[in-house]
Amino acid sequence: MKARLFPPYGVRRRVFPGSWTPVSTPPSKCLPSLSGAKIRAFILSVFLLLAGASAHAAEVSIPRAAEQHRATLTRAARAYWGLDAPVSVFAAQVHTESWWRNNTVSYAGAQGLAQFMPATARWLPSVMPETGKPAPFSPAWSLRALCAYDRYLWERVSAWSGYERMAFALSSYNGGLGWVNRDKAKARKLGKDDRRWFGHVESVNAGRSKAAFAENRQYPRRILQERQQAYVKAGWGPGIEP
Repeated sequence: MKARLFPPYGVRRRVFPGSWTPVSTPPSKCLPSLSGAKIRAFILSVFLLLAGASAHAAEVSIPRAAEQHRATLTRAARAYWGLDAPVSVFAAQVHTESWWRNNTVSYAGAQGLAQFMPATARWLPSVMPETGKPAPFSPAWSLRALCAYDRYLWERVSAWSGYERMAFALSSYNGGLGWVNRDKAKARKLGKDDRRWFGHVESVNAGRSKAAFAENRQYPRRILQERQQAYVKAGWGPGIEP
């Protein structure tokens, strides 16, 4: 519903062409005059209030269900990524995928903690046999498969830094490696740096739907810029820094 706009008190209203009618200001509505300093102080206070609210909203709470899977995720991450595995990144990824709810099924049919589509779950053992028989609702399988698939994607993308490379891998996990490769190719044609995700390839759409594009671009940012630090601070293990 559109808001109705009324002339402010003290401003004359045009009733007929060439005719102006003064609108009086009721005494009870009179506003005190404000100096420039007071106006600036008011604006600053509003800004600080909004900034504080924004910072509070950005705080990430780790779901209680996460703790029971912590050791399993750590073992899986180290098996595929070594002792310095970025466990906090993978924890933030599970957080983003399912909020650590093992029985989650998305509207598209993705299943379990790591939200594998059935077709991807069936395909994964063909390229990484050690993941075993697909079992998306098994936390152990889901976390092992997530770390394995992230490693598979990491090895098939290139970037200027580990941080950028992980962003490419995460985008691939969410939307497919083929789409990332098409985005990179289009970025090159547009004169952008195809080895940088943030500010470069992330701004290019090689043909995804508007909704799919928006979701995919939010995915690496939510994990790397919003959520991994919560797990680092909670002692889950290393993350990846810019």
